[in-house]
Amino acid sequence: MKNVFLAIFLLCSVSVSAQNWQSLFNGKDLNGWQKLNGKAEYKVVDGTIVGVSKMNTPNSFLATKKSFGDFILEFDFKIDDGLNSGVQFRSDSRKDYQNKRVHGYQFEIDPSKRAWSGGIYDEARRGWLYSLVADKMAQKAFKNNQWNKARIEAIGNSIATWVNGVPCANIWDDMTKTGFIALQVHAIGDASQEGKCVAWKNIRICTEDIEKYQTANKAVEKNCIVNSLSPEEKEEGWALLWDGKTTNGWRGARLSGFPEKGWKIEDGILKVMKSGGAESANGGDIVTTRTYKDFILKVDFKITKGANSGIKYFVSPDMNKGAGSAIGCEFQILDDDVHPDAKLGVMGNRQLGSLYDLIPAPKNKPFVKSEFNTAMIVVKGNHVEHWLNGVKLIEYTRDNEMWNALVAYSKYKNWPNFGNLIEGNILLQDHGDEVWFKNVKIKELK
Repeated sequence: MKNVFLAIFLLCSVSVSAQNWQSLFNGKDLNGWQKLNGKAEYKVVDGTIVGVSKMNTPNSFLATKKSFGDFILEFDFKIDDGLNSGVQFRSDSRKDYQNKRVHGYQFEIDPSKRAWSGGIYDEARRGWLYSLVADKMAQKAFKNNQWNKARIEAIGNSIATWVNGVPCANIWDDMTKTGFIALQVHAIGDASQEGKCVAWKNIRICTEDIEKYQTANKAVEKNCIVNSLSPEEKEEGWALLWDGKTTNGWRGARLSGFPEKGWKIEDGILKVMKSGGAESANGGDIVTTRTYKDFILKVDFKITKGANSGIKYFVSPDMNKGAGSAIGCEFQILDDDVHPDAKLGVMGNRQLGSLYDLIPAPKNKPFVKSEFNTAMIVVKGNHVEHWLNGVKLIEYTRDNEMWNALVAYSKYKNWPNFGNLIEGNILLQDHGDEVWFKNVKIKELK
């Protein structure tokens, strides 16, 4: 009898679950959809929507006429080699925004060697919000020349994606809360790619009781709301090291207060201003008002053309009484393509992401953006790691014979016990070039 009741319960549960889902495509025609922007062809073939690439047209979109806010969206997709595509969600097309250009979140479809299918791109706005550069498992989820299953959960500020059940992207963002869903056929610049196809089927959405169907296993979260902490970050113990508005928690490396010149707070960005390229000769370096021991530090930074700066840790502001920057270990920030320092030092140890003048970052760095990139420094006792955009660049152990020998052959050889402090200040460097900082966060380790 118990088994009978259990069977009835499960049957009812399945029925209720099915009732909460609705198909966005009837398998026969494009009723409920409209084409926007480009002139690529969309047609229905054997119960699928097929988009066909076309030369001399911008990105094309087949959009739902209805908008959606919180939802779980599932669909199957298949794409020919050489194309790029995506599925827009919480997106819009307005006359007052770039003459009706489609913009908003996009679930990436990427059959190239880069393999970023499932990443989140902000179409016609901020660019990449969540690439898959650091996640090899997510990169392998997409199956070329096969049907793949996608899932998007957009609930409040939380947006997460999966490809074939593998977690791919996970952001916390509040820029857009509602909008249409659209199937993209990307513009092409090569006539040999004309006529290639991307197809979608089994497009269904759940907009009721969606919390019941949320997936627990997600990718690592990235908070896209500037200078804020998501609920997950707060729970994990993260704190803002800069609040995005004031100079609280910071002072000049050689001052009791914050520099009166050389630094600017503007639209949630902390900027060190250009002053000729000299080291700490204008506003000067700024340091935290307290010291840190074991921690994970994250800093988003943007390099202007030809700029030089750095993030230092284990800093003792009183060590250097002369000209130049305060002394400490440095995550180098540099325009490697333009600044001459990139060719100095030994084996590239003055290039972006390196432990300055000591340990070089790899020559083939991860995806480096022209906008903001994320530096991460991990310190656990004497073990230190440098990360860039989610990829580990270097790791080292300090306060041993090898470390001291390395220091002895660097520009720091005359500084006693360099890099071996138990704790120190964190520093943002004024090297006379304009560099921007935001989302400065720290998690102290116990």
